[in-house]
Amino acid sequence: MQILEKKKKIHDLIKRASSVIDPLSPFDSFRRYTKNELSVYLESGRGDRLSSSLKQHIRKLLKKNMEGFYGSNWPLQAKVKRNEMTSPDARYIFVRELLRYGSKAYETASTQRSCEEGIAGFVHYRFTLEEEIPVLYVYEIQLESRIQGKGLGEFLMQLIELIASKNQMSAIVLTVQTSNALAMTFYMSKLGYRISSISPSKANLPTFSAKYEILCKTFDSEAKSVLEVRSFPFTCITRIYDKIADQKSDGEPTRDCVSSIE
Repeated sequence: MQILEKKKKIHDLIKRASSVIDPLSPFDSFRRYTKNELSVYLESGRGDRLSSSLKQHIRKLLKKNMEGFYGSNWPLQAKVKRNEMTSPDARYIFVRELLRYGSKAYETASTQRSCEEGIAGFVHYRFTLEEEIPVLYVYEIQLESRIQGKGLGEFLMQLIELIASKNQMSAIVLTVQTSNALAMTFYMSKLGYRISSISPSKANLPTFSAKYEILCKTFDSEAKSVLEVRSFPFTCITRIYDKIADQKSDGEPTRDCVSSIE
């Protein structure tokens, strides 16, 4: 009975977090980033409410930033990403460049909301379960090259941590391609993320050929014991084999973080 009650509580937590209309509303001070000759405004979005032009804009940015990491496998990955980006579970933080500064910044951003013009990046995240732990899973952080290297990536990840904490998530989880050395260094060395115990490399099996790592940052002892230090049970190893098979057949997993985002 206690196990069932715990599962219900966790599922209710995910449902409640996903129902929040604007997850940025408690963090007004994070809506603007003005630093290093960059001025942007942040706003929330949902996967099932994206306009056609915005979908196209997102696809173009994904291709520009990620095609090189996937090579010949990109067409398959792109198809999977198109399906993921419009999911009702998908939550977004859109990064809009501001045309003016000071007191008119919010007004300028508002006039651009109906179109994709001005969007220079986005975060795609979801509230979900990972090994029965409630987590905020970062699917994508994609920034135009002109706004990379200006501290915005770190700023966005600080905001993601605030959103996760506000909604009582026990961890943040994300996936990075092993070939994306800059992103691996950014998350692990600068932000303190660790390779999760559910990442393929932690299975220590020489036959694994996954080209990605699952990283995490945990906020409580239970999440730490499950997502950071727990040894693999047989069922979990089987699940990783399934994920790798899926990667070869349908393009999974596709959760990525772009290089040089800091």
